[in-house]
Amino acid sequence: MISPRELFIKHVAQTSPFPLSLEIDRAEGCYINDTSGKQYLDMISGISVSNLGHCHPNVVQAVKQQADKYMHVMVYGEYIQSPQVQLAALLSSLLPSALQSVYFVNSGAEAIEGALKLAKRYTGRTELISFKNSYHGSTQGALSLMGDERLKQPFRPLLPDVRHLEFNNVEDLNFITTRTAAVVIEPIQAEAGVILPVEGFLQKLRERCTEMGTLLIFDEIQTGYGRTGKLFAFEHYNVTPDVLCLAKGMGGGMPLGAFISSQKIMSDLSTDPELGHITTFGGNPVCCAAGFATLQTIVTEKLVQDVEKKSGLIIDQLKHPLIRGIRSKGLLIAVEFENFELNKKIIDASIQKGVIVDWFLFNMKSMRLAPPLIISEDEISIACSTLLKCINTVRSYPL
Repeated sequence: MISPRELFIKHVAQTSPFPLSLEIDRAEGCYINDTSGKQYLDMISGISVSNLGHCHPNVVQAVKQQADKYMHVMVYGEYIQSPQVQLAALLSSLLPSALQSVYFVNSGAEAIEGALKLAKRYTGRTELISFKNSYHGSTQGALSLMGDERLKQPFRPLLPDVRHLEFNNVEDLNFITTRTAAVVIEPIQAEAGVILPVEGFLQKLRERCTEMGTLLIFDEIQTGYGRTGKLFAFEHYNVTPDVLCLAKGMGGGMPLGAFISSQKIMSDLSTDPELGHITTFGGNPVCCAAGFATLQTIVTEKLVQDVEKKSGLIIDQLKHPLIRGIRSKGLLIAVEFENFELNKKIIDASIQKGVIVDWFLFNMKSMRLAPPLIISEDEISIACSTLLKCINTVRSYPL
């Protein structure tokens, strides 16, 4: 009989030559269990997706209840579906008045694609600006914005009229002109290894975009839903974007994303032409029910309030001569080592010891830590102790 592992290699399209290949049996809270019975402490939340941990009972209950009522009934935007309406209303109640119209999609990349179309339609312009070392997804438009040439070059030609600026370079903001439809930015660069904006940078960016009539799009696909110690990262900087893109942690483990703007801006997608942007499965009622339960749980259980404390506990416990530095905003943490080879050895050893960590796409010498917001102090101690043991184990290995 062919094993699931063999079937995986044979029939599931691979994204790399060496996938992790953990054979998953179940997951609950901060833990993932493989089919051999081994338990892993998940310190990356499926890349900032499982902010409530795995299979949170509130989310599971919401999924089951909605699945019993109805699932897909019509393409997005035609029928009034309670899960969509409830989630949109809850989101709007937690966002500034300029962000009150929610367009639900299936993923972060799709949120970016919709936001780009919205910006071009609303402004009548074509130029798009993003930043070096940014990550916005792997579809054609999102890939065009990506600030890493290595991942883009094999797929050219991509969208024309795209410019990349230096993150945190105020002088570069002068490249934003009346030709620019939108500036797309992660308020905190995630895949670059948790690079924070310098003081005043986002405020000056907001001012320049307003002056030029350019839409400012914040990609909070990784930083949203409490990850940084605020419900949304832009709240740290008192800057409100024209369009906000969300996904990952939004669905509590279900595929869900959104781009959000004002009713005035968003209405341009519904006329000239009608159906200017459409999606079959966006806003799926089961996913939106999961999304509502996720956001309601984060808010009612005040999970964001403990994020900074938990982040501090991790940073305080991770002291080692081989750690070159730690960058963080809440529970989005980058632990930097001398090089990728050392980082990779520590990551591999950690996974072998039952603690799942990872690296960043554009900063491979830094280790990613992004545990569920529900992680306990005891689980933090277990994870940090294991990581330190793994560092000591590999430090004498030849690199």
